[in-house]
Amino acid sequence: MDFGIVIGLVVALGAIIGGNIMEGGHLESLIGVPAFVIVIGGTVGAVIVQFPLATCKAALRASFKLLKPPKREPHKLVDEIVNMAQLARKEGMLGLERVANEASHPLLRKGVLMAVDGCDSEVIRSTLETVIAQDEHHVENSAKVFEAAGGYCPTVGIIGAVLGLIHVMGNLSDIDKVGAGIAAAFVATIYGVAAANLVFLPTAGRLKVRQAEETNQMELIVEGILAIQAGLNPKLVRERLAAFVPHQASTKAKTEDEAPLGAPEPASN
Repeated sequence: MDFGIVIGLVVALGAIIGGNIMEGGHLESLIGVPAFVIVIGGTVGAVIVQFPLATCKAALRASFKLLKPPKREPHKLVDEIVNMAQLARKEGMLGLERVANEASHPLLRKGVLMAVDGCDSEVIRSTLETVIAQDEHHVENSAKVFEAAGGYCPTVGIIGAVLGLIHVMGNLSDIDKVGAGIAAAFVATIYGVAAANLVFLPTAGRLKVRQAEETNQMELIVEGILAIQAGLNPKLVRERLAAFVPHQASTKAKTEDEAPLGAPEPASN
């Protein structure tokens, strides 16, 4: 579980509900099942109209993946690539064939196998960059789904409020219920704005952040494979890849890896 998402939602909802209570409001006044159905149902319907069902399903799957913290340890990936560089210098590129299938990242496995097969460096780069671009494209589409939902949601909330007001205006004879009816009508507006700014738009932003981190890692892999193929010294390979590693992780790696690297160890999937 990525507790950052949970903490953010708790803080936001707590601040909104707590502020409402401090102003003298009641929690019951913010609960409206019809308003919820109108806002969420209307928003989902509008999104389905704009995007194919396959894209909507992919976006939903991507959002669930956000709940799991990413298992990225860039300094360990650098160590893995440096170990491969050491093996390649000792046994040649063909020596990597026995460890390629156990690489920790699918892109690393694909790139190493291409290098072992003798592919040109430009072919390797273009192929792997195409994979990266397609991965970014899929995540960008998922993010657009949630951005669209964030745009539709407040408007659908206004529709819900207007529907509530129409109901109130049709029952002006019972003046005692007019105030309560107007208040209930605006609950839909609250739901629309809150869902857009606390759920949909942040989810789109989170998807983009995760993808940026993944892209950085895949670019690290591309540079590492090309450095191995070029026959660079493992120390130079590490220095080249250090630019892709966050400062904290890079510092940790240097602290843990002062001694020369030993024989390469197959990475677990």
